[in-house]
Amino acid sequence: MLQFIIYDVLRTPAILVGLFSLAGLLLQKKSISDVISGTLKTIMVFFILTAGAGIVAYTLTIFSQLFEHSFHIQGVVPNTDAMAALAQKNYGTATAMIMVLGMLFNIVLARFTPLKYIFLTGHHTLYMAAMLAVILSVGGLSGFWVVAIGALILGAMMVISPAILQPFTRKITHTDDLALGHFGSTGYLVSALVGKVVGKGSPSIEEIKVPQSLNFLRDSSVSISLIMMILFLVLVSVAGKPFVETTLSSGQNYIIFAIIQSLTFAAGVYIILAGVRMVIAEIVPAFKGIADKLVKDAKPALDCPTVFPFAPNAVIVGFLSSFVAGLVSMFLCPLFGLSVIVPGLAPHFFCGATAGVYGNITGGRRGAVIGAFAHGLLISFLPAILLPMMGDMGLDATTFGDADFGVVGIILGHIMAIFN
Repeated sequence: MLQFIIYDVLRTPAILVGLFSLAGLLLQKKSISDVISGTLKTIMVFFILTAGAGIVAYTLTIFSQLFEHSFHIQGVVPNTDAMAALAQKNYGTATAMIMVLGMLFNIVLARFTPLKYIFLTGHHTLYMAAMLAVILSVGGLSGFWVVAIGALILGAMMVISPAILQPFTRKITHTDDLALGHFGSTGYLVSALVGKVVGKGSPSIEEIKVPQSLNFLRDSSVSISLIMMILFLVLVSVAGKPFVETTLSSGQNYIIFAIIQSLTFAAGVYIILAGVRMVIAEIVPAFKGIADKLVKDAKPALDCPTVFPFAPNAVIVGFLSSFVAGLVSMFLCPLFGLSVIVPGLAPHFFCGATAGVYGNITGGRRGAVIGAFAHGLLISFLPAILLPMMGDMGLDATTFGDADFGVVGIILGHIMAIFN
């Protein structure tokens, strides 16, 4: 019973981050009132983020169904959540052990190395632990070595991933008090480097001069809702009224359905942005206690929407550019003998938007567009290369989507094949 309770706590990001906040407040010897208030607010904020992400994910699922029906595209849609769930069915114990020990190793590395990052994106920690458990187990290692090597790799990734982005994250957030903790860091790094190459002299996309008559577009919620409304209206028109009203909208008029879905998507993004502002306000002060007492100068590494409020224009441009790259990749992958990867809206939104922010900070408008496009190619080709390997391991229904999973999975898979 205790094992399951601990496992459920560790796999729930809100509670996990709440515990870190609690520890930080206690180490600062805050009053009981401040400790209770700070801890509960931190947990509450992550439920707000989860609610916003759930709304966005729901509308993106509708979008994907419309897209696939409209253009009759068949292929594999990367889904990191589904892959992690499949892996845990047969490798649940190894996954849990790798996750717990990996988090402890993260703290040790932050304490004794210059990489002062505590990775707080709990669901990504779980997903990476699941992938490592599968690859190492199928590769022929015994239980002890699966957990030991998996935890070492996971702990190392939890400090390396934020570290390689920190020079750019610092410029985005205008502070060195927090970092990005998300296993899409390879893609964001590529976007930032591409932006640096192509964007010399290009102004920030946030500085776009909007005519007085179009001032309403400066509000990111309004611009996002309008862009998504156009996309949804095009898709429902192509998909046709009968399909939409009988399959998706439960009889609701297909035009009204498209408008509602676009506004729902914008509302979900608004909730995420509001939640991010709150979590920064709560986490950073509470984390000071951990930094001062346990890991000097430690920085909390938070989920990718952390950077969204700093460049709202780059968020939507990055999403669209990454998605277009995914569409292009559907035609490119077969030329290299790879399976068709249908662009999943969730990775292209969350990761593509983040890539747009990093591309913009180094290369302005050109960086946001071209950097996010390069990211979209990366998260299309990496899953396609990883897919046969996952099939050999009995997980051929889908594949991991975000960039770091592809990089780590491909490298580790080939190493295990050599030694096996």
